Amino acid sequence: MSRPVVITGGGTGGHVFPMTAIAEALLARGIAATDLRYVGSRRGQEAQLLSGGAIALTLLPGRGLRRSWRLRDLARNLTAAMGLVVACGVAIWSLHRWRPSAVVSVGGYASFAVAAAAVLWRRPLILVEFDAAPGASQRLLRRFAVARCCAFPSAGPHVVVTGAPLREAIEEVDRSVAARQRAKSATSPPVDPARAVVVVMTGSLGSGRVNAAVRELAELWATRRDRTLIHVTGRRDYLEYLALKPETDGLDYRVLPFGDMVALWSLADAAVCRAGAITVAELTALSIPSILVPLPGAPHDHQTKNALSVVAVGGAVLLRDDACTGAALAERLETMLTPETLAVMGAAAGSLGRPRAAAAIADVVLGVRGER
Repeated sequence: MSRPVVITGGGTGGHVFPMTAIAEALLARGIAATDLRYVGSRRGQEAQLLSGGAIALTLLPGRGLRRSWRLRDLARNLTAAMGLVVACGVAIWSLHRWRPSAVVSVGGYASFAVAAAAVLWRRPLILVEFDAAPGASQRLLRRFAVARCCAFPSAGPHVVVTGAPLREAIEEVDRSVAARQRAKSATSPPVDPARAVVVVMTGSLGSGRVNAAVRELAELWATRRDRTLIHVTGRRDYLEYLALKPETDGLDYRVLPFGDMVALWSLADAAVCRAGAITVAELTALSIPSILVPLPGAPHDHQTKNALSVVAVGGAVLLRDDACTGAALAERLETMLTPETLAVMGAAAGSLGRPRAAAAIADVVLGVRGER
């Protein structure tokens, strides 16, 4: 095997999907799957989403640190620090064997050990920063990077504003009115084309606060025959939520543990989401109006900053987590769900979309490898 490109990150789908998007773009440019490697975390989504494919996957021990001084969290952080030491040792040995031509880090707690090993072995390090306020590990490693591929304009050397990398299947979603109607008809069971479709998605684990608010919303909309509400609860709360799911008489209310976002974005008229960078990138790339509920306590409040970039142009409405109730969602959605408002908000969101960001990042990687 020639010296591979190592793509590292993970912990959540918000990191794993950008890894796959970058890999897809490199494969499209002629890099063989055997010349790519994924490195992630044993505790994250990587084992489920990345294993079994043509690209080799290495999983490291470790977990993220808690930003808390409580005794229980201090003990957890001590264990996490020990895991990080082991992960660094494995990463150093692995990069010594692989001698990669480039290391691409998308962030997340799994990426630090690999990026640090790249610095130690003087392998070219490319950082992919898709949040308005990147995480601590990305900021710490900036001065060692040969390139920084950023979703937002950023100060400093070696910056290339590429946008956030999206999977090819997401970028290819047809959002025309006719295509959305076909998607509604093709859904099982079919969605009445006359209904407005609201998709709620707050990540692979979901959000207890948003799930509770959506349950209240379903109760308020119980007799609405002009709405379809598709609620992705996340796997963590799904079974508990089903036991509390309200009865409806008119509302088309569908509850899922995990959503195929290619299918769901194909038929959504509006969305209710957290404001992770990849979610925001998907909404803007596909011109989907949204209510964004930033995750409270996110490092450097990066989700609020992500959301405000869309709110500023009129493509989204910001709703604080502590104000997220069924009544608040109903009030905002009632204003949004008119054809005129949806069209205006969709166009505004789409003005921020950066198509082919993964391809732009792949071009940076190939340039570092001397292949452009």
